[in-house]
Amino acid sequence: MKNFYDVQQFLKSFGTIIYIGERDAEISLMMMELDELYEGGIIEQRVYDTAKIILTHELKNSTD
Repeated sequence: MKNFYDVQQFLKSFGTIIYIGERDAEISLMMMELDELYEGGIIEQRVYDTAKIILTHELKNSTD
């Protein structure tokens, strides 16, 4: 995973598509979904960490 689109596609592979029209809210929901996947033991920590870093960066950039 290298960018926001990659995280979207990764979540899509688990059947998760998030679109509500508000970027900050979408990013927050994506983060929550990643938390659930990680806590459920479905994804590895390395993947989780990478995706969270990307989303955190996107969230910071969307509020600037």
